[in-house]
Formats: sequence, structure tokens, C-alpha cells
Amino acid sequence: MNLENLNLKLDLLVITVHPDDAELGCAGTILKHIAAGKKVGIIDLTQGELGTRGTAETRREEAAKATELLGISIRENLKMRDGFFRNDEEHQLQVISAIRKYKPEIIISNALRDRHPDHGRAGDLVNDAVFLAGLRKITTQDNGEEQDIHRPRLLLQLIQDYYIKPDIVVDISDYWEKKIEVIQAYKTQFFNPEYKENEPQTYISRPEFLEVIESRALEFGKNIQARYAEGFTCRRLLGVNNLFDLL
Repeated sequence: MNLENLNLKLDLLVITVHPDDAELGCAGTILKHIAAGKKVGIIDLTQGELGTRGTAETRREEAAKATELLGISIRENLKMRDGFFRNDEEHQLQVISAIRKYKPEIIISNALRDRHPDHGRAGDLVNDAVFLAGLRKITTQDNGEEQDIHRPRLLLQLIQDYYIKPDIVVDISDYWEKKIEVIQAYKTQFFNPEYKENEPQTYISRPEFLEVIESRALEFGKNIQARYAEGFTCRRLLGVNNLFDLL
């Protein structure tokens, strides 16, 4: 499913390295903000082609299903090399162009350190691209036309495999069941009782992995007196205009 729209301004853009990172880390937050009328999109940096289970093609099919379930406005894949992309000028310019194309107010990216080395590297790549996207002397083009500069107001990072104390948590209690449905769209990657193919078991394909995801959501929720929550980190101080906006 190609949802690419060259003229769409997004409120929230999730830029993560593998198809399924966004769903695992913040599907509830995505669903909640779409329900509130926000335009949300996902950009996958790679096709996840180095994954033990499945192929680049099955990952595309699964991402399309997850996209449909989420109801997001756009999804693109930049097709960087899974495992071998770098935080260098070439890759930064790709991300800068995407940021300028969709002009999001908020970006969510990968954890800044994690079990999978791609996650931290992608988090640094997006962090640097967010800053550089606001510099006038860096020029990028989209469909042959020079892009305007744009720097999002806020950049947050997921909390993925490693436990990291969040700087902010979002109540997703009303969207938990839908989040699990979205995650299980990736039938080759995560435990799904309907998936019968003879694939090798991996760290993330066992049912215990989803139990850990739920346990963390319960823990984050407990801290704000909610059933389930998703947590995020931020490299800068977060501010509010009104203390009563805080839980």
C-alpha cells in the first residue's frame, strides 16, 4: 500500500530503522493521536532484510497490514542497508529531505542505546538530521524542487529492549488491544498463533517477548495511575505552559 503524499504536512512523524520498531514502541501513542485528529506517519529507514525470519518482501506485506490497522496518513521506506547504514552526510540528507517534506511538529525515533546496534545509530542519525534540517545553507530537493527548511519542535526517543527510565509517558490504556493486533500483523517476526510456517525461533518470536512488552507498559502505566502507558526519552528539558496539564 503506497500512502505517499508529497504535499501532506504531518503533526507526528515516527522515523525508525526497522519495519515494526514503530509498532512495538509507540503504536498506542500513534493510535491515540490519530483518534484525537492528528496526522501521523511512519518512515522506516531499512527494509529489515537481515532479520532471521521472513524476507524484505514479507516485511513489506506485514508493514502494509500494520499501516492499514493503524490508519496512518503516510508510510515510506528509505531503503537504507539494514545493519550497515551510517550516520554520515549521505544518510543525513535522506532524513533531512523527509523531515522537510512532511514538516512534522513532533518526531519519535529509536532508542539512543539498545541491544540492537541499529537502534542507537538510527537514534543519533535522526537527532542530527533534525538539527540540520533547520539550516538554510543545507539544500535538499524533492521532485526537482528545492525544499524549505524545517525543524520540528520536539524530538523523542523510544524505549525498546533495554530498560531506560522515561522522561515522559503516554496513557494508552484505551488502545492496548489494538496495539497488540498491530504488532501481530508482523506474523514472521512475533508470536502469532495463526502463523504456522516452519521458521527458526528467535529472541522476539517467542510468546514471552510480548509478555515483556506488556509488563513494561503496565509498569509505565502504574506510575501515572493508568492501566497501560508507553514511555519516551528526550535529550532536552521538557516544558509545559500549565502545570495542570500534567497528570
